[in-house]
Amino acid sequence: MSKHFTALTGLAVLLTLAAGPAFAGDVTGTVTYTGKVPNLKPIAMNADPACASKHSSPVANEVLVLGAGNTMALAMVRVKGPVAGSFPVPAAPVVIDQKGCQYHPHVLGLRIGQTLKLRNSDGLLHNVHALSKVNTPFNMAMPANRTEADTKFGKEEGMFLVKCDVHPWMAAYVGVFANPFFAVTGTDGKYKISGLPPGTYEIEAWHEKLGVQTAKVTVAAGGAAAANFSFAPPSK
Repeated sequence: MSKHFTALTGLAVLLTLAAGPAFAGDVTGTVTYTGKVPNLKPIAMNADPACASKHSSPVANEVLVLGAGNTMALAMVRVKGPVAGSFPVPAAPVVIDQKGCQYHPHVLGLRIGQTLKLRNSDGLLHNVHALSKVNTPFNMAMPANRTEADTKFGKEEGMFLVKCDVHPWMAAYVGVFANPFFAVTGTDGKYKISGLPPGTYEIEAWHEKLGVQTAKVTVAAGGAAAANFSFAPPSK
């Protein structure tokens, strides 16, 4: 093997490493709510005493969850559009648990081809009715003795509703994504999307009642970018 070939091979390795995580960047930001804060009533579970008995205090409505300074939880923030590179699908499943007659978590994302594990921790009759439009919708019964079931989605699809027809207050929202660059905000309204290759991207923030917003960011090699979002009630 010639020294010239060896040098070229070494250069190729260095270039490959240069495109790796050490040269990737982050996008961070905060999602906030502006406008009058609605007085949301707790979730009423009296229609099923077995559900109501699982709670010793009122169950907060998850339609709008705010923190200090009206920071907004449960917003899905993602990189919209293609991202250069290969991103293996995690072997670990994403879990939706039916617990306390609620879906946990309320908002989640997973990758195309990643396992979604549906868990029934209640020991009650539920069903999982996925109202996807790009992927094939399904309605899966989860009787008391069926504690787990698995499913997968084969196509990318933005956020769609998953509901329980037995308990109409139960709702979750699921997104299926081609890349791993997405995050759900916590009560502090913050999100962090790590490991983005350098480039310019469209960042999308979604909320179940307040719609979608987008922003453009440019991520430098090993750098960081910020995109903040502010949601308001729709005008009448």
